[in-house]
Amino acid sequence: NQKKVGTHKGGYVSFVFDITGALTAGENTVTVFVADDTRDPKKPSGKQSMAYASSGCFYTRTTGIWQTVWMEFVPKNYIKSVKYYPDADTASLLIEAETVGDGTLSATASFEGKLMGEATASVQGQKARLQLSLSEKHLWELGKGGLYDLELCFGEDKVKSYFGLRSIAIADQKFLLNGRSVFQRLVLDQGFYPDGIYTAPSDDALIHDIKMSMDVGFNGARLHEKVFEERFLYHCDRLGYMVWGEYPNWGLDCTDPLSIYHMLPEWMEEVNRDFNHPAIIGWCPLNETLDSKIKSGQNDDFVRMLYRVTKAMDTTRPCIDTSGWFHVETDIFDVHDYEQNPQILASHYEEFAKGGEPHRNFPDRHPFTAAGMPCFVSEFGGIKWAGEQVGGWGYGNAPKTAEEFMARFKGQCEALMSHKNILGFCYTQLTDVEQEQNGIYYYDRTPKFDVKPFHDVLSQPAAIEVEL
Repeated sequence: NQKKVGTHKGGYVSFVFDITGALTAGENTVTVFVADDTRDPKKPSGKQSMAYASSGCFYTRTTGIWQTVWMEFVPKNYIKSVKYYPDADTASLLIEAETVGDGTLSATASFEGKLMGEATASVQGQKARLQLSLSEKHLWELGKGGLYDLELCFGEDKVKSYFGLRSIAIADQKFLLNGRSVFQRLVLDQGFYPDGIYTAPSDDALIHDIKMSMDVGFNGARLHEKVFEERFLYHCDRLGYMVWGEYPNWGLDCTDPLSIYHMLPEWMEEVNRDFNHPAIIGWCPLNETLDSKIKSGQNDDFVRMLYRVTKAMDTTRPCIDTSGWFHVETDIFDVHDYEQNPQILASHYEEFAKGGEPHRNFPDRHPFTAAGMPCFVSEFGGIKWAGEQVGGWGYGNAPKTAEEFMARFKGQCEALMSHKNILGFCYTQLTDVEQEQNGIYYYDRTPKFDVKPFHDVLSQPAAIEVEL
C-alpha cells in the first residue's frame, strides 16, 4: 500500500516484517523489491559469477527471490523465537523463548506419538526459560535421525516444532557424537540445480540430494558457499545427516575494513536461525580467504571477530574460522588438499601422526601452531569424470577408465581414513556444477558410476573410530 515497512541486507537468510500497521480494510498490495549486484565487493555472493557467463568455479547468477515467501496471521501475544539446548546425558531439553507479550509458556514433547514430558514457565519481560525432562531417551543418530515432536503454547499462539537429543564434542583430536568417535565422511554440496540454479525444483529434490549422498556412503556434507534453505536442513535432521553451516563469503572484499559490516549481521542471522537444527554439527563463516601477509589478503582481526562472535552465540558447536588456507583462531585445524596421488597424499600427514604439524597450503604465511589440534581435511579429491561431455575441468589429470577413477578415489579415502589423528574429510564433490565436472553424480543428478564400490570404501571403519 505504498508504505515502507522495512529493509533487509543480505540475500541468503530468511527475514520477516510485521505489516499490520500498513494494512487497510479490503484489498492490499504487498510489494517486495530486491536489488542485487554480484560485482559489488560489499556484497557476499558465494559462487555466483561476476563475469557475464559461468566460468571456472563460479556459476550462473541467481536473481530475485529464490526462497519461499509466505504470510501468516499471529495473535496479539505470540511466540517470536525459541532456542533449544538438548542434554543427552540427563534426557532433558532447556528451552529459551522470546515472546511478544507476557503470560505463561507451555511445552509438550512426544516421540512417535507417545507423551515424553510437559513443562510450563512464566514469561517476564517477554523472555522465558523452561526445563523439560523426558521420560525416555531417544538419541539423534547418523543415518537414523530420531526426532522428538514439540508443541509450544503461549496464549492463543500454538507452534508445532521438533528437536533432536544429541551431544557433540571435540576431545583428544576426535569428533564425538553422543560420546562416540565418529569419522566425518562428508561431501561438498554446493546446492546448485540445472533448472532453478539456487532453487531446487521440489521438496523431493532436496530429499533426493541427501539420499544420493547417503547411497554413496557419505554421512554428511559441507553446505558450501551458500546458506541452504531451512527445508533442506529439516530433511537433514529427519534423516540423520550431519552438515556444517557455512556462509557464501566469496565476492566480499575482505581487505576493506568495512567488510565486517556487510557480512557479520547476516552471519549472525544465520547462526540464530539455524541454531536448533541437530544436523548442524559446526559453523564455518569463511572459505579460502587469505591472511594479512598477502597483499590481496584480509585483516586477521576480521577473522578473529567472526570466530569469537560465533562462539559467543553458540557454545554448543565447534567453529572453524576460515576453511582451507590459514587460521587465526579455530577449534579445528582444517586444510584443503587436492593432491591426486594417494601415496603422496598420505605422506603429507606422516609428521602429524608423530605429533608434528599437519599439511599446510601456505606453510610460511601465517604463525599458527597446529600440532596436537584436531585435523579435518575439509576438501580433497575433485577427480574429473566428464563422460561424453567436452571441456570442463576437475583436479589433476582425468582418469582414462572407470577402474582408474575408482582406484584413485579408494586410495585417497583410505589414505585419510587410516590416519589415527584425522577426524574427518570432505570429498569434492556431490554433483558436477555446470563446467566443474568433478562430481560423483552428473549435474542432472544421474549417477556416473555404480555407487556400491564407493559405499564399500566409505563404510570401512576409520582409524580414529576404532577403540584402542
